[in-house]
Amino acid sequence: MNRENKRKSYQKGYYRDHPCTDSFTCSVCGRLVTAEGAGVDHRNHCPNCLSSLHLDNETGDRGADCGGIMDAIAVWVRKNGEWAVIHRCRRCGKLSSNCAAADDNPMKLMSIALKPLCQPPFPIERIEELTRLMAGDGKIE
Repeated sequence: MNRENKRKSYQKGYYRDHPCTDSFTCSVCGRLVTAEGAGVDHRNHCPNCLSSLHLDNETGDRGADCGGIMDAIAVWVRKNGEWAVIHRCRRCGKLSSNCAAADDNPMKLMSIALKPLCQPPFPIERIEELTRLMAGDGKIE
């Protein structure tokens, strides 16, 4: 059974309380994704490219009609130290947060985490000058 048709087979909210052990093929990279090795009960994104599908309005409800591809655009660290991935839907723009799985591609996670440092909102060549401006008594020389 493919992920797009699950909401037709299960009651609304089924996946909030029940583990999702179904396999699926990633719509972006084409890899077969299984629940084994994820370390979580709800596998919802590809461990290789970190992409997902927009299936839920609320976590586990499978109520979204969009079905767009959700790109991993950022990561953040929860209070307990667990990493989570921020996804944005290509079709409707909805943002969602999903915990990182144990078998997620560590290089992909790190590249997403470091992207803001690699693309600062100012010319990197001016970092010395900007640092000097912030030091001392704050006077611009």
